[in-house]
Amino acid sequence: MRRFLRLGQRPPLDAVRVEELINWFTWAPAPPIAGHPFGVTTDVAPSPWSKDRQLLRVKIDAIEPGAAPFPPANLVFLVDVSGSMATPDKLPLVKSSLRMLVNQLRPQDRVALVVYAGRTCVELPSTPGSEKQTILRAIDRLDAGGATAGEAAIKLAYDEAQTGFIKGGINRVLLATDGDFNVGVSDTATLEDMVARLRETGISLTTLGFGTGNFNDHLMEQIADVGNGNFAYIDSVDEARKVLVTEMQSTLNTVASDVKIQVEFNPALIQEYRLIGYENRVLQEEDFNNDKVDAGEVGAGKTVTALYEITPVGAAPTISPRRYESNTATEATKPVSHNHELAFVRIRYKPVGEQESVLLERAVTREMFFAKFERAPADLRFAAAVAAFGQLLRDNPRLGDFGYADVHQLAKESLGKDEGGYRRQFLSMVETARDLGFDVSRSYSNGAAECPVGFVEGTSG
Repeated sequence: MRRFLRLGQRPPLDAVRVEELINWFTWAPAPPIAGHPFGVTTDVAPSPWSKDRQLLRVKIDAIEPGAAPFPPANLVFLVDVSGSMATPDKLPLVKSSLRMLVNQLRPQDRVALVVYAGRTCVELPSTPGSEKQTILRAIDRLDAGGATAGEAAIKLAYDEAQTGFIKGGINRVLLATDGDFNVGVSDTATLEDMVARLRETGISLTTLGFGTGNFNDHLMEQIADVGNGNFAYIDSVDEARKVLVTEMQSTLNTVASDVKIQVEFNPALIQEYRLIGYENRVLQEEDFNNDKVDAGEVGAGKTVTALYEITPVGAAPTISPRRYESNTATEATKPVSHNHELAFVRIRYKPVGEQESVLLERAVTREMFFAKFERAPADLRFAAAVAAFGQLLRDNPRLGDFGYADVHQLAKESLGKDEGGYRRQFLSMVETARDLGFDVSRSYSNGAAECPVGFVEGTSG
């Protein structure tokens, strides 16, 4: 999104993932709950763009890096050196990014370097982190040219990671590419199947995306999810520093696996809900308790936030009443013992190295509701501004007349603690969208698919 705005262009609708915009920012952490690696924050306030609706924030915070042991790391840099990587925003930026990470290595860490284009090879075998100059010289030698043999490269990188495998350590392949796999297996499903098999070796996969034009964002995100790793798009040296230096432990050091969040709404109080974003990460309800279903990993210091737009009972719904099922609570359906609860949050995760999941639960009560949006925590208000911005860029009609000027005002009033200046950077992006007249152009786009609004029938969202 930032890259397109800097070029004075409107981002393509499908390139904007609202949940990733929200989770890019740093939020005030909640202390961990006893016996769990997470803290949980839940709060509710009126929606700033709809008087009949409210926003529910569910935020989980992994324990801070200092509280989590950082095991020795066995890393394999898998670098695309094909001809498509020759531009300044690709391989040269990859090399600068990896240099930053190398300078964070400890003597107990190890790094190997695998490169691929028309052929694949091990440019540097597994080398101790104490030999930084050897690693840096190998990175400096990288040059672009040839086609892209992605399938063979991934297999070779996993083999190299297996050779340097550290029991009890971090064993990870870091793939740096523009995602243009044009030789060998290149369709998403086949690559996902291959990465899913390889993750059983205990080696995870992080994908780092670079460049423009032929960048395959969907593929990069999906194979990282399947590979029990994470995905980051790097468009500048500053973003490389954020991902690989400032947030290195949350990028590499997993503290919980297969993390799933389920929210059940109380039909006596809430008649509709809409999860904002997460279009490609929604699980079936029956998958929540199934430990065989893969989900996301969370690293030390990582925060995961979900925003729900909810319609309380008594407000005008957005969808017509059902013929055979009521969307309003009756005396027969009203819970008796839980009528002070708006919703119930369940978090299921696997501790590192475990195969069985652990359940963490929390009720969202009326006491967590802020009657006036202006009195809600600054983090909730700023998250609402970010969510509104993403929805505007996706041409979501649910925001009505709430436009970029409103987003800017809301964000400006809720800056709060702005470590790294990321929130002020967001203000600048909103100003760009406003000044480019994106409000005017909204009515001319085709729109994008959003998660549907759901009735609340005592089931989970």
